Amino acid sequence: MVEEGVGEGPSVVPLPAAGVQSGDGMRVARASRPEPRPGWGRRRRSSLVDRQLANCHNNYMPNADLSLDVDLVKALASGKRLLILEWLRDPCAHFPAQRDGDLVRDGVCSLFIADKLGVSQPTCGEHLKVLSRAGLIRGTKIKQWVFYQRDEARIAAAKELLSGGW
Repeated sequence: MVEEGVGEGPSVVPLPAAGVQSGDGMRVARASRPEPRPGWGRRRRSSLVDRQLANCHNNYMPNADLSLDVDLVKALASGKRLLILEWLRDPCAHFPAQRDGDLVRDGVCSLFIADKLGVSQPTCGEHLKVLSRAGLIRGTKIKQWVFYQRDEARIAAAKELLSGGW
C-alpha cells in the first residue's frame, strides 16, 4: 500500500477553484504572476529634469560660460583626436586636393581623415563627433560629404582655460 503523497508519481490533490482542470476532473495549480508594483515601467521625471538632460547632450554653445567641461576633456583625452587637430591645423600639408570643397576654406573631407587615421569611417565619425561636441572643430556639409575644419577661437579659449589656475 502506498501512502498519499509518497510513491513513484506525483500526487494530485484537489485544489480550490484557482487553477486549470485536468482531464480527470482534478485541478492542477498554475503559477500566477505577481501583481506589478505601482509606478513600475512608467517614467515620472519632471519636465525640468528632461530639459536639463537635453541641455547636457547638446553641442557646444559658443556664447556659453567657458568652464572646464567633460566634452572638452574627453576630446583631448585621445591621441587620435589630437592627431586630427594637428592635421587640420595645416590641411594642405597633410591631405591631398579634394574634388569638392577647398581644403583651407571648407575643410577636409571626413573620408580623407579616416584614411589618414587608419580607422573605419564610423570610428572616425565618432572621433569627429566628440571633437565637434567640444567645439574644437566644425563641420560643413557639401553635397553628400562633410568637411571639417578647426575652430581656432574655441581652441584658443580652451588653451587659455587649461593654462589658468583651476
